[in-house]
Amino acid sequence: MKKLVFVLTLFIALASCQSIKKYNAQTSTQHTVNALRSDVDKLYEQLQTNHPKLYQYITKEDLDFKFDSLKKSINAPINSRELYKKLAPVVAHIRQGHVAVGSVNKRFTKKERKALKKRKLEFYDLDLEYLNNKLFVKQTFGKDSLLVGAELISIDGEKVNDLVRTYKTQFASDGYNTTLHNRYVGKAFSRFYYKDKGFLDSLQVTFKNKDSVFIKQFKRAKKEEKKSKKETVKTKKVKRIKLTKLEKKKNKLVRKQKRKNHKKYGFIARSKTYTRNFNYIGKDSLVAYMKIRAFSNGKYKKFYKESFKELAALKTKNLILDLRDNGGGRISEINYLYSYLTNKDYVFMEPIEVNTRLPLTKSLVSSGNPAFMKIIGSLSYLDPISLGYQYFNTKKVDGKIYYKMSYNKPKKPKKANYKGKLYVLINGNSFSASSLISTHLKANKRATFVGEETGGAYNGCVAGLYRIFKLPNAKLNVRMGLMQIEAPFKQNPDGYGIKPDVTILPNIQDRKLEIDTELEWILEDIYKQD
Repeated sequence: MKKLVFVLTLFIALASCQSIKKYNAQTSTQHTVNALRSDVDKLYEQLQTNHPKLYQYITKEDLDFKFDSLKKSINAPINSRELYKKLAPVVAHIRQGHVAVGSVNKRFTKKERKALKKRKLEFYDLDLEYLNNKLFVKQTFGKDSLLVGAELISIDGEKVNDLVRTYKTQFASDGYNTTLHNRYVGKAFSRFYYKDKGFLDSLQVTFKNKDSVFIKQFKRAKKEEKKSKKETVKTKKVKRIKLTKLEKKKNKLVRKQKRKNHKKYGFIARSKTYTRNFNYIGKDSLVAYMKIRAFSNGKYKKFYKESFKELAALKTKNLILDLRDNGGGRISEINYLYSYLTNKDYVFMEPIEVNTRLPLTKSLVSSGNPAFMKIIGSLSYLDPISLGYQYFNTKKVDGKIYYKMSYNKPKKPKKANYKGKLYVLINGNSFSASSLISTHLKANKRATFVGEETGGAYNGCVAGLYRIFKLPNAKLNVRMGLMQIEAPFKQNPDGYGIKPDVTILPNIQDRKLEIDTELEWILEDIYKQD
């Protein structure tokens, strides 16, 4: 038995190594013109088959022309990364923010990954923001705190403004608004740079801080490792303090509570912050402030239940809901949160338009999914319960297929729903689920919105479940939504986000002085009423 396990393990390891070598060879090679054009055709066919609102923001004639022009522009062999640079801007013209083209990067063996875990390129410790047509360091997760506030001028000889201009063409907001482009290009600049350049061991960045211009070389440096007990006590033996049973019990309870908090608030390891925060600010700390960085990560129900119970007990008059830089997440979470922000019965979503009666199975068998997901999806074709559930949850009306979910049914507000004054902070990075809940609050005149237009559309988005299509030759993954998610409210013209009642745009100087201009305006407005 042991020999069999050893042989199987060895076989899987060797197969994995061969697969990695094959992938790296295929993605770095120069693909033929016919192979690349075939990939483009197959992608367009997948989009037309699966995306329920492909021509919502662009006509079929225009999109046909874009894809035809792309094929004509491929007149010589190129590698997968070069195809990404050509393909991503064309897909962005669909103007559906959840349709995204992934680049290709070198894959590593288990041994290589283990070695790489011990080192990191320090450039990726920088948290960047794009404001006033400048890319600057907002904060850093490493040791370079002196870089905070510095503007990036060039990277390895390329002007940062040129890079930003290029990267803005490689993704889309929902519809025609442009606020997402300025916000997201800063937030995800490092990701775009990695897609563009691939794996790097070092790079040289020119910074500007006030009137000083300087250059910093970033290298793939060794991470700090926790010292072993032997290393910490080399010169001097320290007598180990023996804890009492009570102290051990207390420490155990502290660790247990920490784990609970990580689940409830959603711990973000990179920044050592929480996804959900709730506290009181302002004069005498009477204004409630709820910061939600995403509608994902952790168990949310306990957080909202406790927060709104406290608001009701204290009879809090003013609540600020901060959805800036919230890229979205679970529909279940925004529905749960909304039930605490309304005092009326509501329907959270319209019937969901899809292009298939088996959306879950279609999502699982995506060519770009991991093997285990494709196996589960394939087995679901043989499972009458799975097929029956999906089939009977869809219906055809006027030639269109609609998928039923519990969010399409009337729902009641929570008993402890908040009845006081509500302010909502939004910006271009308020996207997807954060835009959906904002649509409800805006349509029902439940809140005062402060900031800038959301990157997500007022009239909904195509998301929910996704199909990941892998181009057969170039091996690029392209994600496309399968479900049209809409609140039962619409605005005209279509293709724009939730607009603020009070427009306030931050600037670099405010960031350097750590002044939150949008939040300050709200607090002043509250104090005026008092």
